[in-house]
Amino acid sequence: MNPGISTVGPTIGPLSCVEVCAGAGGQAIGLERGGFAHHRLVELDDDACATLSVNRPEWTVLRADIRRMEPDELALAQDRLDLFAAGVPCPPFSLAGRQLGPGDDRDLFPSAIRLVAALRPRAVLLENVKGLLQAKFSGYREAILRRLAELGYQAEWTLLRACDFGVPQLRPRAVLVALEPSAFQRFRWPAPATGAPPTVGETLRDSMGVQGWRLADIWARQAGRIAPTLCGGSRKHGGPDLGPSRARAAWAEMGVNGSSVAMAPPGPDDPLPVRLTAGQLALLQGFPPGWTFAGGKTSICRQIGNAFPPPVAEALGDRIRRALSPGLI
Repeated sequence: MNPGISTVGPTIGPLSCVEVCAGAGGQAIGLERGGFAHHRLVELDDDACATLSVNRPEWTVLRADIRRMEPDELALAQDRLDLFAAGVPCPPFSLAGRQLGPGDDRDLFPSAIRLVAALRPRAVLLENVKGLLQAKFSGYREAILRRLAELGYQAEWTLLRACDFGVPQLRPRAVLVALEPSAFQRFRWPAPATGAPPTVGETLRDSMGVQGWRLADIWARQAGRIAPTLCGGSRKHGGPDLGPSRARAAWAEMGVNGSSVAMAPPGPDDPLPVRLTAGQLALLQGFPPGWTFAGGKTSICRQIGNAFPPPVAEALGDRIRRALSPGLI
């Protein structure tokens, strides 16, 4: 359990969840910790589907494009769905892209809202990059709020930063939560955890020293700050690296070569700067140790960089569950 999240036990069992654009499972891990049991997870990427299945064989993972998906494939047999969650693709709104918004064929918000309209879940959770909160997309955000209101929901956008929930990187995200009005009155956005977030050095010190690297402690002190936001990169241009030039410059100040990703932690006599492994990037994203990623190095880095940090999803899941469950302690 993360700092700032109540450890008081629930009075009810897990609530049901369907998640689309599930990626490598960052949001799913957090929602599971926050009190939700996944009925279905939908993802188009083969490697991400394999990642989900190998780590949680009990999850039902569907490889599908939600633009062509029938809602019946996601509906519960009898009960009403509690939560519909989605981490729709970021490129249409990313500050690093062309910001075409609804003019980008990768914009899947309309497809997600179509499924919400058919499934009528008790709650909706959508997340994307902070670029969506720019003034230029205000009309687009308002259109989503109006459509949700037509469906009977009260909804709100906000900005959450991963570093406020114990994740060692800034990673600001645009988040929308929608609930029926009576439940929305009980909903509160999760409060930031008390104290400073862990630093890159604190988070990765042990993994840096597993092969006896003599500079591990020196490096950990140099890396005594939070990380730049990790990015997955596009399919056309993204590679196994730590992002654009500004991000790489910040990594260089921490003694990290951000031009590529290492296959293993440094050996005893390796010099600075050091390269990070994909597993270390996953730790910086808030994935639990031992979470396995399928695919090649580029695919793995993309899965990690595109993920919603589990601790943030956990905090949101906890607040949504409490809003849906008036009798919850």
